[in-house]
Amino acid sequence: MLPTTEFALLRRLATEQVTGRAPSLVAAVVRDGEIVWSGARGEVDGGIPDNATQYRIGSITKSLVAAVVLRLRDEGALDLADPLGKHLPGTSFGDVTIAQLLSHSSGLTAESPGSWWERTPGGEWSDLNASLTAREAKHRPGRRFHYSNVGYGVLGELVATLRGTSWLDALRDEVLTPLGMTGTTERPAEGHARGFAVHPFADVILPEPEHDAGAMAPAGQLWSCITDLASWTALVGGDTRGVLDQETVAEMREVAVVEDGDNWTMGYGLGLQLVRTGGKRLAGHTGSMPGFLACTLIDPATRTGALAFANTTSGIGILSLTVDLIGIADDYEPALPSAWRPADIDPALLELTGLWHWGPTPFHLKVLANGWLELAPANGGGRSSRFRPLGEGNWLGLDGYYAGETLTVERDTEGTPTHLDLATFIFSRTPYDPGTPIPGGVDERGWRS
Repeated sequence: MLPTTEFALLRRLATEQVTGRAPSLVAAVVRDGEIVWSGARGEVDGGIPDNATQYRIGSITKSLVAAVVLRLRDEGALDLADPLGKHLPGTSFGDVTIAQLLSHSSGLTAESPGSWWERTPGGEWSDLNASLTAREAKHRPGRRFHYSNVGYGVLGELVATLRGTSWLDALRDEVLTPLGMTGTTERPAEGHARGFAVHPFADVILPEPEHDAGAMAPAGQLWSCITDLASWTALVGGDTRGVLDQETVAEMREVAVVEDGDNWTMGYGLGLQLVRTGGKRLAGHTGSMPGFLACTLIDPATRTGALAFANTTSGIGILSLTVDLIGIADDYEPALPSAWRPADIDPALLELTGLWHWGPTPFHLKVLANGWLELAPANGGGRSSRFRPLGEGNWLGLDGYYAGETLTVERDTEGTPTHLDLATFIFSRTPYDPGTPIPGGVDERGWRS
């Protein structure tokens, strides 16, 4: 990036490291799938940390586990609406759905019973499951957002059961290796930062423990580095590299529940935290474990993202830092739009384009560059949606009021499009065209003064 941009990014990082008193703080900016800037302040073992230095990423682990669950869904091994008990019998909460577990709306307790799992070694799934009695359901499933580390311990066991291997092996084979994330491990490898607590009233530090969390590991066990997590950040922004379908990642970024009311700023999708700030809508996740803080966020609209790691238990505003790094990059060097070029689309789609009417309301139908359709009111307001082809004249609604609904192109005996049928709404070339099956019919006397 430009020297002025790099200096502004480094200054923000340096200010955070000093004011938050972190032993070390590293960060990077990702754009279009590549690291375009990275910086570090502080020391790790007497040296400056680099993009390969490992830090614990805490709950960012959840997003990676969620990716494997979505891969299982895309393969048809499960449905997100399935109750857990269909695939993982023997729990006291088999009625909660997989989607509710992914979005923290299952109502399960936040933490596993017993000693705090982040600071004590974990046990086997059988031990965790036995501790999760009916009283560990704190809310009615689907009622509200209630962050549940336990829920992701459960999802890890679900992955292990359906894949016939450990959750970690499945994650490594299906996500980490394809993304080239060879520096992401369950336990610290050579070249890792040690976690510390910083005394609140004195400039001294205390080492934090590190251990295997056992059955709770899928909630926050992993260690990673800037280079690796940049690849994951790019995936969340849409550079999926074959690990997930574009539509699946977009689904993960959809708001399932919100944390802070009607005018929400913090929400949750399927394994991803969502942040609305400064006109941006960011997706990613924060992470914390004793001795460590981490965050990754990306704006899918600009494909600019950022990530940051610190080896301190508290004191660093890891979320605000990451948001600010994205803002600085986009403010100092806004991404240029791609040059317009004619699209390679099926010429047969052109006869569908133009003006259509739902009753008296005019709509425009356009062909998008990827061969999808867009139907939107001519005045720019109201219900609009994009549609992808299903074949045989049918199209699937992707967003807005018509998401999931089917648009069918009806034709006459010569094959000319006569009208559109969208979830029983009839769109005709002219308002209330009497030659089309308008629901309720059309007055035979027609339009009048």
